[in-house]
Amino acid sequence: MGSTGLVPAALDAGSAEGTSVRLLLSLAVVLAAAFLGGRIAVRLRQPVVMGEIVAGIALGPSVLGLLPGDVSGILFTPDVRSLLGGLAQLGLAFFLFGIGYRVDAAHLRGARGLVASVSLGSVAVPFALGTGLAAVLYPWFEQAELGIDGMAAPVLFIGTAMSITAFPVLARILAEHGMQNGRAGAIALACAAVQDVAAWGLLAVVLVVASTGTTGALALMAVQTTAFLLVLFCVVRPGLAWLLSPRRSFGGPALTHAVFVVGLLLAAWATSAIGLHAAFGAFLFGVVVPRRHTESHYPESAARIDQAAALLLPAFFTVTGLSVDLSALGGKGLVMAVAVLGVACTGKFLGAYLGARLASAPRHEGLILGVLLNARGLTELVLLNIGLSAGVVDSRMFAVMVVMALATTLMTGPLLRRVDRPALPHPSDAVASEAASVKDRRLLRHTRLG
Repeated sequence: MGSTGLVPAALDAGSAEGTSVRLLLSLAVVLAAAFLGGRIAVRLRQPVVMGEIVAGIALGPSVLGLLPGDVSGILFTPDVRSLLGGLAQLGLAFFLFGIGYRVDAAHLRGARGLVASVSLGSVAVPFALGTGLAAVLYPWFEQAELGIDGMAAPVLFIGTAMSITAFPVLARILAEHGMQNGRAGAIALACAAVQDVAAWGLLAVVLVVASTGTTGALALMAVQTTAFLLVLFCVVRPGLAWLLSPRRSFGGPALTHAVFVVGLLLAAWATSAIGLHAAFGAFLFGVVVPRRHTESHYPESAARIDQAAALLLPAFFTVTGLSVDLSALGGKGLVMAVAVLGVACTGKFLGAYLGARLASAPRHEGLILGVLLNARGLTELVLLNIGLSAGVVDSRMFAVMVVMALATTLMTGPLLRRVDRPALPHPSDAVASEAASVKDRRLLRHTRLG
């Protein structure tokens, strides 16, 4: 095939070679944009991943698509988008394995009552408010874009999306504020882990409702899912403990890494075959991997998978961005965005704060937990993409929910700095401190003279 206009023949989209070359060019642009977005985010005191997410959205119709010449369309042709989608799914599987791997029951020790109360409140309240809002906004959904009949699945999905917390982004925010080893940070991480498990369970129910039209099909999927969970926890988990034991002479980093990658891919395939999303399988496999942080290669292998996910996730952000057109929201979309953002923040903050207070936590700690658990970030985008592909949310509501995910995460750092700032000293304390400082300087001068 010859060249078309200013596009070289090697970039023509009609051949396999042209598609491959276009994919290389597109990946270069995606990774460069992700790096630049990450650097800008750091300067703005935001997590790197937030800059990468914004960069991916900017490559879609919301920003790049507004430029003359259809630059976005040239870079991301349908065949290239299909290949990027495959890379995005692989990165997503790696990422969710890491999330499951970090779900550690040790976080619950010593504060089980507080964690349970805060987790329940910060899931139940936003879920209830979210489903109520979704029921009100449902007449504004584009029915032609929904892949199902009835409002049950879309309403339940929006409620589920409102109740999630971004575990990895939250961990990054805590580390940047030096709170990862403190009481509030540990409780927030534990609550985020519990909420993510609950949210994925709710999402599984929503997808079952959306994909099965008969009671028999629903029962079959429930039986298959139960069998899959039993195999994972009763067969795979002890098998992994035996196979990857430091006592095995044939063990080592290569075996551990291979078992992790092959296992998460097989688990992802299994849940996809059942009718659930492949992400569930990767997440659950990460949960069942035994934790042996001494005399083993587990942390090293998990870190290598995290690195692969970090390299592939910009493709996921770009695929998400190509589905988001903020310029097409219109008046209804703006009203929906304001309503969704208000309900999302109110539900999370009130749920976490009231849950903490009911468990007799101090008021200040309740405020911190309310701010932290409002971050949704990357985990929210994963859930929204699953909902979009399942046809339980239309493109406008998808864009609105993406805006909510970005806004709630971007506001977490500034709000945390405001809520968690140290108390200002009383003026008399400042005078006393200055007097002590003067005395210390005089003493030091006399010491040097002596």
